[in-house]
Amino acid sequence: MAEWEGIYTIWFREAKRYVRYRSRIISSVVTPLLWLLIFGTGLGSAIRFSGMTGAYQAFIYPGIIGQTILFTAIFSGVSVIMDRQYGFLKEIMVAPVSRPSIVFGKALGIATASIIQGVILLLLSFVVGVQMTPFIFVASFLLMIPISVGLAGVGLLIATFTDSMEGFNLIMSFIVLPMFLLSGALFPVTGLPTFLQFAVYLDPLTYGVDALRQVIIGHGALPLYLSTAVVVGFALLTVILSAILFSKKEQNLM
Repeated sequence: MAEWEGIYTIWFREAKRYVRYRSRIISSVVTPLLWLLIFGTGLGSAIRFSGMTGAYQAFIYPGIIGQTILFTAIFSGVSVIMDRQYGFLKEIMVAPVSRPSIVFGKALGIATASIIQGVILLLLSFVVGVQMTPFIFVASFLLMIPISVGLAGVGLLIATFTDSMEGFNLIMSFIVLPMFLLSGALFPVTGLPTFLQFAVYLDPLTYGVDALRQVIIGHGALPLYLSTAVVVGFALLTVILSAILFSKKEQNLM
């Protein structure tokens, strides 16, 4: 029971911290909308999908949702470094809660922030002319849970191996941009050169974006069950791995 209370407390703290920074919520919504409206309109004027005007905006819409989740989840991992620098992490360590529970609580809190961002974009689907039915909304919401948890695990892994904000931002810049560009968020993943296809299918975000795209607009390059299985497996792997490595790292620091 104490473990569940510890997970809940840490989750609640992370969620409350996110809600307090309203400017962060606004910027995280405005930026994707700019991508959709400016990039989608500009490039969409030269690209036609299925002969429909504005279809490119609908095509990149699930990818922009994936981008928002990616940036929010991984960047939120910096909270571990902040807690370490301000001494809050030491206070948690002496609490009667296991280290894996600390990681799980943080991962759930970070994932909650990412899911909130994704839900806001789902509610703004009318901006790009995408019809959002209750079934599509619920299915997309359920898909965003493992995507957010998996990417939160990546952010926690980065934070585990870095001790400064500068180091975190440096490593993050080498991970976030390639993950986004190779995810097929902005272009179809079929028909690419062999070397690029290999990199694309190594990117876990590819499967998350493809699953969202198939649910939202009915277009996907991979079977939905395969993409969902990869995303769920990735979430389990990153959270378990971050819990193991976090425990070892903090044990050495104590």
